[in-house]
Amino acid sequence: MPDPLALLANAAGKLTRLGLQLSGRGGTALPGLVALTIDPDFIAAVASSLAHGVVLVSGTNGKTTTTRMLSDIVRATGWGPIHNRSGSNLERGIAGALLTENDWRGQLRGDIGMFEVDEASLPRVLGRISPRVVLVTNLFRDQLDRYFEVDQLARRIGDAVAKLDPRVTLVLNADDPIVAWLGQRHGGPVVYFGVDDPAVGGLVPQAISDATRCPRCRQPLRYERVVLAHEGDWSCPSCGLARPERDVSATRVVLTSLSSEIQLRTAVASAFDPVRVPIAGLYNAYNALAALAVARALDIALPTAALAIANFRPAFGRLEQVAVDGRELRLILVKNPAGFNAAIGALLEMGGRPRLLAALNDRDADGRDVSWIWDADFETLAPAVEHAVVTGIRSRDLANRLKYAGIARDRIEVVDQWGSAIDRALGGAAPGGEVVVLATYTAMLALRGELARRGHVANFWED
Repeated sequence: MPDPLALLANAAGKLTRLGLQLSGRGGTALPGLVALTIDPDFIAAVASSLAHGVVLVSGTNGKTTTTRMLSDIVRATGWGPIHNRSGSNLERGIAGALLTENDWRGQLRGDIGMFEVDEASLPRVLGRISPRVVLVTNLFRDQLDRYFEVDQLARRIGDAVAKLDPRVTLVLNADDPIVAWLGQRHGGPVVYFGVDDPAVGGLVPQAISDATRCPRCRQPLRYERVVLAHEGDWSCPSCGLARPERDVSATRVVLTSLSSEIQLRTAVASAFDPVRVPIAGLYNAYNALAALAVARALDIALPTAALAIANFRPAFGRLEQVAVDGRELRLILVKNPAGFNAAIGALLEMGGRPRLLAALNDRDADGRDVSWIWDADFETLAPAVEHAVVTGIRSRDLANRLKYAGIARDRIEVVDQWGSAIDRALGGAAPGGEVVVLATYTAMLALRGELARRGHVANFWED
């Protein structure tokens, strides 16, 4: 049972959550903030009773989808995951998930913590809790006004990794040199995953890269193959550092408009059968590969993990599909150049001429600096776009970017109100047609909130 201070924090957090729910609001972060204000060690005090420990999932892109996949995998194993499913991934979001899944005595209803962690918060979280597994998916440039440069963030994470208990297992993306280098800082086991299919490469040219230099000697890296942004088959000709051997490897990745299939190198019972990933995009194949690598670290059987992934349902804004008035909205969350390029790569793989609802905000959760839109490869998307409705706080900036990307002015329409933007985008689509929503985080919240108000989706905290 938690100590008296943790129990006091637990009660205060639960009362806050109850008050928010009675007022019709989602209690995903504030209850956790209240609990942590009373007891800064609340997470460790409560999570210490989890029989199967804690898994932390971090990185710039793919955290939410990968953590959901893992939650489904451990549930299929018979374990009870406690998961910050809403995507609130700061310390207060983790504390909020624990508040949701425990009683007034602090007793948890699950036996494994499955927590998505904001990459900038990961060093602080690692200083407060001793996890069983830590997964880092990738590190890209994201929200420069909050996180600064990738190298600086990687150093902070590396310093935290160096202090980990050697019993902790690291699961790292071998294809990302910044992430793979973290394994050199850890004194315990490391599981690497990566894509080894020589035919795989995104449809979007890799015009951006956040890892042009070796993380060890700072000399230029050499790439034999680029998969996504700076992920690929890399090596340093100066000091000899190279992409590590993969423990979990995709030897073949087949992409379709709605899904992908991964052929794993590991020859374990039915491992020769491809793992089906029921959401489109190479980046989602990466997410599934990361989840399978964590499953290996947890000693979960591959067939169990593969079946859970095959039945996966996408999270809020991650290629989520919503039926509205005989038309389909496909929701895609975008927040940085690498993520945007991966998303439009998946979109182009679907074919056709998409109608867009594009929304750009610059609130704190999005990042105040929206200059990243000039690094994202809108030029590759532009020729396929039939029409674009643009909205959000920075809608004029986004409309200007679309114009310079090559979309004709008469195919761009700026609409200020969220509801009106949805109506205009859907109104231009034929019955049975699709509108693709590309939106930053708070813009997606607003658009999805409008859809929830109209009864088309549940509130995101109820998902």
